Amino acid sequence: MTNYQFLQTFEFKNGIKIKNRIVIPPMTECSSFEDGNVTKNELDYFALRTGGAGIFITPASNVSSLGKGFEGQLSCASDDMLPSLTQVANTIKVNGTKAILQLHHAGRISGSKILRGQQAVGPSAVASLRPGSEIPRELTNEEILQIISDFGQATRRAIEAGFDGIELHGAKTYLIQQFFSPHSNRRSDDWGGSLKKRMKFPLAVVEQVHKIVERYADRPFIIGYRISPEEIETPGIRLADTLALIDVLKKQPIDYLHISTRDVWQTSKNDSDDQIPVVDQIKEHTKNEVPLIAVGNIAKPEEAEKVIEDGFNFVALGREMLREPQWVEKVQNGQEAGINYSLNETDLKQLRITPPLWKFLTKKIHSKLTAD
Repeated sequence: MTNYQFLQTFEFKNGIKIKNRIVIPPMTECSSFEDGNVTKNELDYFALRTGGAGIFITPASNVSSLGKGFEGQLSCASDDMLPSLTQVANTIKVNGTKAILQLHHAGRISGSKILRGQQAVGPSAVASLRPGSEIPRELTNEEILQIISDFGQATRRAIEAGFDGIELHGAKTYLIQQFFSPHSNRRSDDWGGSLKKRMKFPLAVVEQVHKIVERYADRPFIIGYRISPEEIETPGIRLADTLALIDVLKKQPIDYLHISTRDVWQTSKNDSDDQIPVVDQIKEHTKNEVPLIAVGNIAKPEEAEKVIEDGFNFVALGREMLREPQWVEKVQNGQEAGINYSLNETDLKQLRITPPLWKFLTKKIHSKLTAD
């Protein structure tokens, strides 16, 4: 079957046409050099997977040195990274696939070991509830303004490196989300407190990035925003908070909203009486004012098609693109029976999965099994 809706084209309001609705989402692969430059193994990993999907979003790239969140992270923190970023963009932009650089600051989800002795920073001096978390240092007003500028300069680098757009990582409890969260943001100044004040940092980053695109881009350029709908912490972000933020975000100069969920059809983490999938509630709330990317535990063509049939503009395949780099091509060529849905250690070399990535994957699998 080759008449799936997810194989149809999509055109953003800025005129950029996407050849199909399949997205490779940002996936941590821990394979860059210590200084944040891309490695050949990492480029090989990208090259094997690109060319089929309409959009390929890079792993999270830190916008400043204190924004680094894990070992082996790709960096966009200085102009020294431009040759590396250009290699990434050129490698991904094959056969019409659009290359998006995800911009990231870890905030308190980092630590002195990763930061080589420096203390992690955050909106407030409140540690994450993750095991082993350290108490971050509260950012000053001047430092906040500098980080906003850092996101802008990283956007300029993405433009100069040849990317087709950037995605702001406002999800998974990293810094942009930390400012929005009442758990991590206990400030009493203009950057925290009320719901409106907790929106100020995310919106300032969007505004700065847009200014840089207007100033430097000599071509249409995509601005995306990734968001996590809920937190389980108390106090923490609830779906009503996220819908309020989306009401404001959808009127900002962003081209898409990427809804980060573990399972695309999951219901509320905090309200067991609410049985409507979170993504559907967001979709109904946006009223088609901003294109949406849905993601989470999608592997088979019929599962991807259901997402598009439900009214979403794009569907992202994460783990499945690790197991089956030629997923799109096999669907297009009527070879669905040949799609691989499993990942074995014997396949790692063929799949260009590096030892750091395999270590990360097995750690995540173990953590999930333990949690279950």
